[in-house]
Amino acid sequence: MTASSPHILVVDDQKEICEVVQEYLSGEGYTVSAANDGAGMRKIMAQTPVDLVILDLMLPGEDGLTLARSLRDESNIGIIILTGRGETVDRIIGLEMGADDYLPKPFHLRELLARVKSVLRRASSRANEKPAGRSKARFAGWNLDLSTRELVSPSGSEVRLTTGEFDLLAAFVNNANQVLSRDRLLDLARNREAGPFDRTIDVQVGRLRRKLEDDPQKPTIIKTVRGTGYIFTPTVEVS
Repeated sequence: MTASSPHILVVDDQKEICEVVQEYLSGEGYTVSAANDGAGMRKIMAQTPVDLVILDLMLPGEDGLTLARSLRDESNIGIIILTGRGETVDRIIGLEMGADDYLPKPFHLRELLARVKSVLRRASSRANEKPAGRSKARFAGWNLDLSTRELVSPSGSEVRLTTGEFDLLAAFVNNANQVLSRDRLLDLARNREAGPFDRTIDVQVGRLRRKLEDDPQKPTIIKTVRGTGYIFTPTVEVS
């Protein structure tokens, strides 16, 4: 984050929303820029550092999900997704692409401010945290590098993980052989509380199983604990 006030970039094709959010957050002491599409977003980010992007899903050209994935692949910048669709799947995919939080439209500006503060706080912690002692982990023939975020299969091939998948796998590896509830996993992986209909963890577990398990329908690495959550069963060797 910048030494002065955090710089927030609002990306929404509705100019009225950009103007309202820009005025409100500027009044709260933030530096705020606005763009109406991905090209505008990239132009601003090429000119000045940005700490947080508030990103609408429905954009002309590249949509918000594509832009979120691109942002996360390039940096640990804070990302809040705005969605007017109201569909759980959009929120899940947004978090899978690496967004820190989401906010459905219409929203209250005070709620947006609270989420902005929370995400900026977490982004600052990520930027300042020292490399973890557990930099490499080995389990069931798999190798996970926690610093480079690389996963290598028992056969030696690299397996690509989304940000959400990596964060969840790291939470499992660091808490192996412990029964973890969905709320606890969401807190460990994304540092936020689950909503009443939040299926993010279930979706991510299913995707991890398809990448890790010989038979995802009969998992031996990530097992379901009925009525409670999940448990990561392999012995983990760390270095």
